[in-house]
Amino acid sequence: MIHRSTFALDDTTSKRIRSLAALWQVSQAEVIRRAVARAETLAPKPDPVAMLQQLHSSGAGLAAASANAYLVEVRKDRQRWRS
Repeated sequence: MIHRSTFALDDTTSKRIRSLAALWQVSQAEVIRRAVARAETLAPKPDPVAMLQQLHSSGAGLAAASANAYLVEVRKDRQRWRS
């Protein structure tokens, strides 16, 4: 293996990992590798369009005044760079 990591786990999780390792007759590291691989297959793939729609509908984006102030600043910076 190339990477070694140290994790702080609660007693219950640690016991579950050891129990699975014994049941599957593999190392504890292999239990973790399998769990991560399985979690990755179950994780939903992000939909950028849906994420943007959710951001817009939540109202958590930039306020119009802040966005306009930022654009004014960018325009001024670009004008300075060009001159």
